[in-house]
Amino acid sequence: MDAMSVEELRKLPAVSRLLELPEARELIAQYGHARVTEALRTALQAARQAIQAGDIAPSHEALLADTAQRLSMALTPSLVPVINASGVIIHTNLGRAPLSERARRAAAGIAAGYCNLEYDLTEGERGSRYVHAARLLKQLTGAEDALVVNNNAAAVLLVLSALARDREVLISRGQLVEIGGGFRIPDVMRQSGARLVEVGTTNRTYVRDYAEALHPVNTALILRVHHSNFTLSGFVYEPTLKELVALGEEHGVPVMDDLGSGSLLDTQQFGLAHEPTLQESIAAGAALVTASGDKLLGGPQAGLILGKAEFIARLRRHPLARAVRVDKTTLAALEATLLSYLEGRALEELPVWRMIAAQPEALHQRVQRWRRRLQAWGVKNTTIISTQATVGGGSLPGQQLPSWALALAVSSPDSLAYHLRQPPRGKTPVVARIEEGHVLLDARTVLPEQDEELLAMLRLALCDFATPSVTH
Repeated sequence: MDAMSVEELRKLPAVSRLLELPEARELIAQYGHARVTEALRTALQAARQAIQAGDIAPSHEALLADTAQRLSMALTPSLVPVINASGVIIHTNLGRAPLSERARRAAAGIAAGYCNLEYDLTEGERGSRYVHAARLLKQLTGAEDALVVNNNAAAVLLVLSALARDREVLISRGQLVEIGGGFRIPDVMRQSGARLVEVGTTNRTYVRDYAEALHPVNTALILRVHHSNFTLSGFVYEPTLKELVALGEEHGVPVMDDLGSGSLLDTQQFGLAHEPTLQESIAAGAALVTASGDKLLGGPQAGLILGKAEFIARLRRHPLARAVRVDKTTLAALEATLLSYLEGRALEELPVWRMIAAQPEALHQRVQRWRRRLQAWGVKNTTIISTQATVGGGSLPGQQLPSWALALAVSSPDSLAYHLRQPPRGKTPVVARIEEGHVLLDARTVLPEQDEELLAMLRLALCDFATPSVTH
């Protein structure tokens, strides 16, 4: 260390000296003595490291300002709302399906006080939390009964643990899928204690493959798993669910259908490929059907288990059911979401379906308005381009929806995207995408009621982007 650095280090005050200053006393009144002391020590340590790298000693005021910023950041929630302008509707990294206003109100209302979560108001005695969503799921799908757990992985694990532990489960090699976060069907099966029996080949599996592997005593389930986030094409074949159910009925073996995303609406009406619905699986005779609540269903994170009453009853009694149960706010939001379907209002109330159903012409008009507003503010480097949005979330792999986006041509797209994601404190981050050297804001995943906030955040980001002093 050179003599200059040593001299600068000597200029740093002691923590006790800083604590005597009026600015520190104000911080203590707000954050407490212990927290301020620790933050000052951290600020001083950062200053020492900067001096050793060649900087000069900061002033007392600068040290206290750094301390104040550290305290503020430490007590600021890291989980914040964002505007999704990426063009991916069910964006796993951005929380998947946004809840409808109806679902948000329901969750907030239940969270505000006590509720009849496990209390029968008619009988005046203990009730069950499972009845609330189950009654609606039965009406919507035709299932005999239903159970809600905290996500679809938990739903699969519970079914396999309760019905197939130490026994065999037949599954096609083409369905041994891995989805986001490294979640693998074979790993879940091992965790449950079920024994995996692979049948067929990666690209072609027939009913006879299941029949040949089926054991009259050891086979507990036939499992069909939706591919979710990939497609098989070319020289491929898989039995229909009805064919598997017929085989299972012949040998007294129930069939489980893991749909992954799961839908209650026909996706073909929006120009997309057909996504299997919960109703179809129940009608085909599946003993149990599992799906997510926060993907195409458009509700909160949850795992839905539908099917035969005798099997659902066994799942409710299993010890694991308590470990993976959902809370009152999730059930409130799920009930509200399901009521939107029952009342025929899903397309107008649920954000996921509003985005999927949005007409390209309407999206184009919104982007035109965005551009006009920016031009009025002096922003000239924008164009309107046609693009493709995706459903995402492991739903409808390879399927795209026509969309329109505002494209910004800037010297550093990465830098502008950063400024959009890192607005001033208290402002809403915007997640865009970069394509062919442009920053794109896709209108399909920005709800119309977010337009004004999006434009405000874009204006802020462009101002910061144009300021040379801004670094990251």
